[in-house]
Amino acid sequence: MNTPAPAALQVKTHRGDMSRVWDQLSLYLPVLMMMLLALVSYLLLQATPLPLEPEPERLVTNEPDFFMRRFSVKVFAPDGVLQTEVYGAEARHHPDTDLTVIDTARIRTFSAQRQLSTATAREIVSNGEGTVYELKGDAVVVRQAGRNAAGARLPRMEFHGEFLRVSTDPERIESDLPVLMIRDKDQITADSLDYRGGDARVAELTGRVRARLAPR
Repeated sequence: MNTPAPAALQVKTHRGDMSRVWDQLSLYLPVLMMMLLALVSYLLLQATPLPLEPEPERLVTNEPDFFMRRFSVKVFAPDGVLQTEVYGAEARHHPDTDLTVIDTARIRTFSAQRQLSTATAREIVSNGEGTVYELKGDAVVVRQAGRNAAGARLPRMEFHGEFLRVSTDPERIESDLPVLMIRDKDQITADSLDYRGGDARVAELTGRVRARLAPR
């Protein structure tokens, strides 16, 4: 009797069916893979944040971009020696002009020879580099007596007026309003002033010039 024959036939038929199914799947496999890749790409695209739009360029205005009130600022040299000290009731920086305005201001600076100079006014306006200062209202600049790099004596100098323009490099004090200049005990008044410091130390006084010289 050949009873095992049907079982063998069934196995053969089953394997043939699986082969046909696999052949059909192999035909559609590339398509399925492409669909899967497209789906993954879509999901990644949705999950990726959109690039930030560039912020519009801000217009530079005269509105102050920072304030300081009742402040004191000190600047030191690399060796730790005090160079400049600034006091004020309030300071405002204007970005369009890069000017800093200080109310009720006092500035103290030391030269390389430690000669002290002091500037006070109801208002001081400084440029961004800190090389030009405009003193407005009860303006006073005092340079204490001292000695220059060569050892020569430098007299005490004072400048008084409603407006003084001070430049630090090179040293210069100007005014187109009436001024009082005091050199040691000598006093001179004029309608305008152009003083150049450093080694030159020349003062040009114009207008109504009056001098009161101390006895020698």
